[in-house]
Amino acid sequence: MPYTYQYPRAALTVDCVVFGFDEGSLKVLLIRRDLEPFAGRWALPGGFVEVDEPLDEAARRELAEETGLRDIFLEQLYSFGTPGRDPRERVVSVAYYALVSLAGHKPEAATDAREAAWFAVDGTPALAFDHREILATALARLRGKVRYEPIGFELLPSRFTLGQLQHLYEVVLEERLDKRNFRKKILGMGLLVDTGESQRDVAHRAARLYRFDERKYQQLRKRGFSFWL
Repeated sequence: MPYTYQYPRAALTVDCVVFGFDEGSLKVLLIRRDLEPFAGRWALPGGFVEVDEPLDEAARRELAEETGLRDIFLEQLYSFGTPGRDPRERVVSVAYYALVSLAGHKPEAATDAREAAWFAVDGTPALAFDHREILATALARLRGKVRYEPIGFELLPSRFTLGQLQHLYEVVLEERLDKRNFRKKILGMGLLVDTGESQRDVAHRAARLYRFDERKYQQLRKRGFSFWL
């Protein structure tokens, strides 16, 4: 016999903050809502969790349905449940975040999303619900993450220059890093492999190209490290 709970219950949703990096700018993936509330407004991809659905699966499903992005590693970020955050009813949202390379991740809107597009983090439009707060929380997590765990494998192309890697860190941290100290620190980790190749078709002096040592990269991710410069 089914049990009926006598007290009101909150609805449960998931929201996804997906970061990318392109042309020297940190990007975030947004969708334009097709349904009320906030029809026509930009928002983070997400939606309601089905009754028999695990949270992680719900986040992956909603991201795929609204943007076409699949096989993305999503990490749970935080829960948001301020009363009134959703005008429809009492809704608690579990937010996730991810880092991806823009190459091969072209969004395609579907279901209740009119559009899906990448926006520079520092140039996002007004967002629906409390998604501005969720985005700010994800940015704070990312900026803390770079201090104890390497990033770049997910965001940079397979081959990159030391200047590109440093610029990624500077954009995420919003601060200038000393070039000499950065290179000494990053090369001392044994994290990078010199490909023996250089940039092509550039107006300036061609820089050497590196790639990540995936095994070492994963070891450092698990073990952690200090990246204070």
